[in-house]
Amino acid sequence: MACEDTRRCRILLRHIGASPAELASLHDRNETTASRQVIERLKAGSDVALVSDAGTPLLSDPGFELVRLAFQDGIRVVPVPGVSAVTAAVSASPIATNRFTFEGFLPARRPRRREVLSSVLARREATVFFEAPHRMAATLEDLLDLGAAEREIVVCRELTKMFETIVHGTVASIADGMEIAKGEFVCIIAGMDEESPLLAGGEVLDVLLEELPPSRAARLAARLTGADRAELYRQAIARTRQAPR
Repeated sequence: MACEDTRRCRILLRHIGASPAELASLHDRNETTASRQVIERLKAGSDVALVSDAGTPLLSDPGFELVRLAFQDGIRVVPVPGVSAVTAAVSASPIATNRFTFEGFLPARRPRRREVLSSVLARREATVFFEAPHRMAATLEDLLDLGAAEREIVVCRELTKMFETIVHGTVASIADGMEIAKGEFVCIIAGMDEESPLLAGGEVLDVLLEELPPSRAARLAARLTGADRAELYRQAIARTRQAPR
């Protein structure tokens, strides 16, 4: 059995009365080497189960390299349906999710995270993303800065566990009243309303220029607002030159 954390996996195995012949670690830091070792065991005729710490493997968890190598070598991969934070959150969401985009974990670095969130806010469909507890407050602040105060959002913490929490409201109301506690978050943010007017390109550009160079800020502002990219770039260059040094 290949598992993300052998200690956690042993607890689960004891609970269900299972005793595999061997437990091997396969996690983010050793995935390439461990995957090759597992493939050799499979070629030798062994069966190997892949287990992640929480949820289904490969959904923002290790395992992709192993699956890729298995297909390359003609080894059968058998999925076992299990708990997934994505489907759990979607099934309890008052935001329409007949169409949605899954972003996984947002980037840790703020400029890149704001760039991704700008693209998220420009979508018509809902977006599901993961966030770490120590970055959740900063992500809500980024959404506020990007003009999404009234955008509808669902924030889920510790799904299927003892301290499961699901809250729903606007970004502003969640940011104002939510206590950030331990446990990873799953968030669903509504897409742009079909009836909503596009945001003013210059206003969005001002926000993006606080974190991004002119070319990238202009490109994202154009995607978010529908304004002309070349004109936004011209404005970005002019505003950068006028900014106090």
